[in-house]
Amino acid sequence: MLHRRLPFYSATMRRDLPYALGGLALGVLLLGNAALTPDAAAVEVLDVALVLAMAVALAACRRYPVVALGVVTVAMLAVHLRVHPGVSAAFPVLGAVYLAAWQGHRSAAVVASLAFLGGFLARDISMAPAGQPGQLILERTALLLGWFVAANVAGLVGRQRRAYLEQVEQRAIEAERTREEMALRRAGEERLRIARDLHDSLTHSISVIKVQAGIAVHLARKHGDAPSATLLAIQEASGAAMRELRTTLDVLRAPTDADRVGLARVDELAERTRAVGVPVQVTVTGQRGDLPDDVDQAGYRVIQEALTNVARHAGPATAHIQVEYAPAGLTVAVTDDGRASPAEPLTPGVGLRGMRERVTALGGTLRTAAHDDHGFTVRATFPLDGPR
Repeated sequence: MLHRRLPFYSATMRRDLPYALGGLALGVLLLGNAALTPDAAAVEVLDVALVLAMAVALAACRRYPVVALGVVTVAMLAVHLRVHPGVSAAFPVLGAVYLAAWQGHRSAAVVASLAFLGGFLARDISMAPAGQPGQLILERTALLLGWFVAANVAGLVGRQRRAYLEQVEQRAIEAERTREEMALRRAGEERLRIARDLHDSLTHSISVIKVQAGIAVHLARKHGDAPSATLLAIQEASGAAMRELRTTLDVLRAPTDADRVGLARVDELAERTRAVGVPVQVTVTGQRGDLPDDVDQAGYRVIQEALTNVARHAGPATAHIQVEYAPAGLTVAVTDDGRASPAEPLTPGVGLRGMRERVTALGGTLRTAAHDDHGFTVRATFPLDGPR
């Protein structure tokens, strides 16, 4: 249990250390000045104890300014009455007065100043030799009065400056928050604009394709003919495209409310690809855990784009989807045995570039390569055990 509390004590001691060292330095100065002053009395054990009490109080003045101020004032008055070391007895009180005023205890600082000045003056008057002129006592008292006024004023000025700096910092934080809110609002407005543009352009075109395919299927069945597999695939693909487009529009309008696609729908994706004439095999290894939404969606999009490329460019081919779950990462791959060859140069299109950007944005890697004996592989790996 002790080692858990050490950091707190260490931090507290580090902050109090300058005050403790300052108290010890003032104590050494006070005792040295008492030993060198001709009219000072001999320093006894009680006087040393009072000086140590002053040093301890100064060490705690950051946390307990009023208590420390009272202890320092009483201790230094006692030392002045017993030893009379001169104005050096006022130095610890001046420091405590400044710190108390700086922390907002103005009344305590003023009362301590007046108490020490009154006691100092009373002792000087009562113990002054018969031949000592009163002007000397008055000048020393006026000097101390100026020091105490300066200590009080300096504490108040320091407190006001600290309040001003805190206010400036708070304004800077508020301005930064305002800029972030404006950026979020502008991003939301941009998302809404994109959603409107997508709705006005793509939704209309895909709806027309879906309606025309549905009419063709209906007419074929009405005339007693079986609709072709291609026509049914067009109808199914257009319906799926409409659903995904609606999901995308929901994401743009309200990102947290949309039902995002993910690897749980890979079988649906494979079934739609089979409907257009491409045989698809699906292999899943490992145990699926709680994937981050962005990784889950990115894996699905990589498989979707790779299957689209197989259907468009591979010719007669069979596609194999591999999904591998592991504690440290997720791997998705689509392999086909189509007509791609290493001899043919690969020119990355929009689809491949989009896949690579999506994967690398999440800290993953994307590898695309043609096989020696024809065919093509797209493999994406996403890390799950580090920052993305």
